[in-house]
Amino acid sequence: MRPALSENEKRSQKLIIRVNPDEKLRIKSLTRSGGYPCMSDFIRNRIFRRLDKKTITLDNETSRQLKEMDYELNKIGVNLNQLSKRMNSFVGCNIGDNDRQLLRLAFEMMTRCLAFLQKHLR
Repeated sequence: MRPALSENEKRSQKLIIRVNPDEKLRIKSLTRSGGYPCMSDFIRNRIFRRLDKKTITLDNETSRQLKEMDYELNKIGVNLNQLSKRMNSFVGCNIGDNDRQLLRLAFEMMTRCLAFLQKHLR
């Protein structure tokens, strides 16, 4: 769950601007090339000159490892969801050997992922 935002941090106000089709395409292109998730983030960063966006360049091997890690983390998430569902389905849930093995495997995989990220993103 995301942390609660204070009233000042919530983005509850809407600002509408008008642009022509070429300007909109240019903004979309700059948003994508800058790696921003949406046009709002791009525009806010450009207006307020936020330069806290860090660009990381990866070699092919590191990029491959990162994609593999993303796949593994997704599998961990699926396993944890299955365990949570099983544990929440029964009042007196007993964790079996298979569940313990899955939890141990998930922990080991997350530890390897953390080590990889610490090594490459410093």
